[in-house]
Amino acid sequence: MTLELEGISHRYGTETAVDGVSFGVASGELVALLGPSGCGKTTIVQAIAGHVHPTAGRIRLRGQEVTDAPPEARHVGLVFQRSTLYPHMTVEENVAYGLAARDVGRDSREAVVSEYLGLVAIEEQRDAYPSSLSGGQTRRAELARALAPQPDVLLLDEPLSALDRALRERLRDEIARIQRETGVTTLFVTHDQAEAMALADRLVVMSDGTVSGIGEPRALYESPPTPFVASFLGRSNTFPATVIGSDPPMVDVGGGTVRLPRMDGRRSPGDRITCHVRPAALSVRSADAGTAADESEPSLCGEVVRVTDVGRHYDVTVRAEVGAELIVEHTGAPPVVGDRIVVALPERGLTVFGG
Repeated sequence: MTLELEGISHRYGTETAVDGVSFGVASGELVALLGPSGCGKTTIVQAIAGHVHPTAGRIRLRGQEVTDAPPEARHVGLVFQRSTLYPHMTVEENVAYGLAARDVGRDSREAVVSEYLGLVAIEEQRDAYPSSLSGGQTRRAELARALAPQPDVLLLDEPLSALDRALRERLRDEIARIQRETGVTTLFVTHDQAEAMALADRLVVMSDGTVSGIGEPRALYESPPTPFVASFLGRSNTFPATVIGSDPPMVDVGGGTVRLPRMDGRRSPGDRITCHVRPAALSVRSADAGTAADESEPSLCGEVVRVTDVGRHYDVTVRAEVGAELIVEHTGAPPVVGDRIVVALPERGLTVFGG
């Protein structure tokens, strides 16, 4: 691992910001540190960079412990949410500044600066001052400055959050391209789930200062390990169920039996649990068509309470008889409010949590 965090905790006075965080980033990997505001993401970044000394735990870069090392002794590149370009320096001078700090000779700096300005596509702004740059150009200049010294790890702390949606998406794609071309080991910090899912090889999802889940984006989305991950990585439906068997795993949902592909071995018949399922995994049919359907299909009955046209599909909100409201992504002609319908449950799309 190029970057390793082992049991990192940090307190600000009596307040715990980070509690026992452990994860690693492999060489050339892009990992997204994802979570809501206040969950401890920036404290982790500051600890890796050396600007915060953790209360407990260890940080290693390329196998060497750097927990107590000053920032200048860590080969880390940083891009923050707010611009840190020196306003009295041109773009070229800003990028060259980091090279001088790394003892890159004067004769070599111009060639390196040119290489990285070309990489981020702002060669024409070489002589411009930060005050004349657009938001996107500023981000590109900061990326060039962070990358030019060829750091062991590139830390991107909410670098796109201050930009409008269209520019964010363009720069997100550019970051992905630059990371692929350079192969730099990258930790991308964000609260934006779509941004993290689109960019990252792996996600580290944080909540209240702790890690709630680590894994590949698709795996965490389809099989979330915790209720928080389920709700944070896209929309999630939940409804109650009761365990009726463990081998094979079986649950009772609204009087119907659902067989699960897997279930925590600690569950026993009679246990109350919560099932999670994504809206796209559900389908609906008219309750009147029940006789033509497979009677063994697990399903919930309910009433349509809202239909919203969101462009590519309709969001059909169903108040189920088990007491939960479910959102179903439905293509084609939608049902209407007041219809009695059946919501089909996909056995392999359900995740079970404690009651």
